[in-house]
Amino acid sequence: MTRDPAALTAADYLDGAREMAAADRPYLAYLLAEEAAKRTPDPATAAGIRAAFPDPTTIREESD
Repeated sequence: MTRDPAALTAADYLDGAREMAAADRPYLAYLLAEEAAKRTPDPATAAGIRAAFPDPTTIREESD
């Protein structure tokens, strides 16, 4: 792993997003996936990344 954030690729961020999702850290997964999508030149691929990791604050259900 590199220590220079500028050297990270979209794949690096996507790997991190998957790790955070597996660790039940959905908001971190979302943030990492969003960065991966921003670094992805193909709009369709970026949209797929965003769809796979939706913002958990907009899909959370309230309970009484």
